[in-house]
Amino acid sequence: MTDEQEAAGGKNRRLFAYSRGFWHAPRLRRILQLAGWDLRLGLPGQGEAVGIWGASPTAWRGRAIASRRGAGLVTVEDAFLRSVLPGRARGRTARRGPLGLLIDPFGLHFDPSRPSLIERLVTQGATAGHEQQARDGIARLRALDLSKYNAHRPGLPALDPGYVMVIDQTRGDASLMGAGRNRFLAMLAAARHEHPGRPILLRSHPETIQGLRPGHLVADDLRLGEILCDADISPWRLLENAHAVYAVSSQLGYEAILAGHKPRLFGQPFHAGWGLSQDEAPLPPGRRGPASVEALFAASHLLAPVWYDPCRDRLTDFDGAVDQLEAEVKAFRQDRDGHLAHGMRLWKRPFIARAFGDGRGVRFTNRPSDQVTLAWAGKADEVPQAIRVEDGFLRSRGLGAALTPPLSLIADDKGIYFDPSRESRLERLIADGPPPGGAARTARLIAAIRDAGLSKYNLSGNYRPAQTTRKRILVPGQVQDDASIRLGAGAERTNLDLLRRVRRDNPDAHLIYKPHPDVEAGLRPGAIPAADLRGLADEVATAADPVTLLAHVDEVWTITSTLGFEALLRGVPVTVLGAPFYAGWGLTRDLGPIPPRRRARPDLAALVHACLIAYPRYRDPLSGLPCPVEVAVDRLKDSIGPRAPALRLLAKVQGRLAGHSWLWRR
Repeated sequence: MTDEQEAAGGKNRRLFAYSRGFWHAPRLRRILQLAGWDLRLGLPGQGEAVGIWGASPTAWRGRAIASRRGAGLVTVEDAFLRSVLPGRARGRTARRGPLGLLIDPFGLHFDPSRPSLIERLVTQGATAGHEQQARDGIARLRALDLSKYNAHRPGLPALDPGYVMVIDQTRGDASLMGAGRNRFLAMLAAARHEHPGRPILLRSHPETIQGLRPGHLVADDLRLGEILCDADISPWRLLENAHAVYAVSSQLGYEAILAGHKPRLFGQPFHAGWGLSQDEAPLPPGRRGPASVEALFAASHLLAPVWYDPCRDRLTDFDGAVDQLEAEVKAFRQDRDGHLAHGMRLWKRPFIARAFGDGRGVRFTNRPSDQVTLAWAGKADEVPQAIRVEDGFLRSRGLGAALTPPLSLIADDKGIYFDPSRESRLERLIADGPPPGGAARTARLIAAIRDAGLSKYNLSGNYRPAQTTRKRILVPGQVQDDASIRLGAGAERTNLDLLRRVRRDNPDAHLIYKPHPDVEAGLRPGAIPAADLRGLADEVATAADPVTLLAHVDEVWTITSTLGFEALLRGVPVTVLGAPFYAGWGLTRDLGPIPPRRRARPDLAALVHACLIAYPRYRDPLSGLPCPVEVAVDRLKDSIGPRAPALRLLAKVQGRLAGHSWLWRR
């Protein structure tokens, strides 16, 4: 909440509302409550406030009662980053509600009759000092392809550049302030007249595209050669290829300004009158005046909105809202059409259905076919067209082999991170580097992981280092039939061979061998006989916390273990004998068969951003929502994971049958 909002709205003020939407939208009520408003029915007293939803058909009630009772008027509207789908859409994803609100005690941002909160923030200089944050915010939205609604399909082909973009809106849109079809026809005619010979592209509103509300212009209004764009194409991609942009009051007209256009506006929206647009209907002299793009964005996205974090159930800032929307959009874009999943063990299916259920749901099959869209990575060779699924690198508190459900999953549409024989989506993300703001976000994430002492499985355990003046080298054992060994190992392919190589190359070092937790539990192969360990390892760190171990060693030597990545996070030098996902980028000493395509030289932040932010998908066990990695870190830190009592019982049975793991690993 801004200082102006707090001064005008106060804390814990009663807000009387007479529109059904206030009472039937739990998230709306919750955001208002967190912002200091106590939603009430009844009649307000003098000095209290009435809440209305923008210029909705029921807003007249609130206006009338506020006028009669001498109460203040507070308008509420969705913020400019709302959700994945429009609020009128159907389905679980649409029912979530907005990620932010504009709670305005002064006016309404699309009503030019009086200055709104956004306008006041700009004209009174409240945006000063936010210029760089605004530039970063604009760049981040463009890089992540985020808008108010986000049901567009990024993979659709771009249209040939050079068109004049005419933006339609839905009939009855309150921001039109009564303007109807004739205004849109006049705008279309002006676009033709002012750009003769250029193709016209008519952009339909997202709600019109989804059949929720009709627009003002239809295909019959277009001439031969003109284009009706009613596909789910990203607004940012459309703006990049546009020669000119025409709008009435659409937010897409504002995004045109953010994309570097000077749009022709046929209404008086909040982004008109600042010298950033060509205004068909200028505001009265003295209203608004010159302003920078950064000032307007700082007001509209950084200062005026009340942003909400639905996973932590608290208010957040613009970047926190973007983090959450990015996670939800990532899940929806992969899952919108539903999945037919193959190769998923029975115990995994419930959490797979939840994790990938943000679209039309998940169905399971035991038969490979060309209809399969999702496959566990170990079974993906049977369905090469499918997205490959695996556990993420911040997985859980407990082992996957012990049937602990994961907080994070990887869904790779190109390959899979542990198979260096082909490019994976992770490699592409590492090579491309983080988006704007990504490096700073990653630095905070690394600090949070180190402070919380987190690793992939987050197992408890103690380690008391032996007294020695020799160089300490940690040698993590692996599961010997693990896919990363089969596909990414070099000359050394067993734990015993690994230890022999490390001892041969470091005869005077103090070697600490850490068996893999799955192997220690008897659930997977890879144990080294005690007789073979003697003379190779100076210590065998059984039941030891890997993070504690890393604090007491000088180096890590591994084939492909994820513990090498966790060592990099903590500044420990790593030597690899295979080709794990984190090798070959200049951050490790590579003695294995690294793919020559790994030519990029990212810094640690770029590697970690790709591995922990951009590549995995996280699901919050408390809210059930897709979530950013920061929420997953909080949950792991607080020992909160997915609830699966039946799996806990099954895991106990499994533990008693550890020598017969083939029964449940089929």
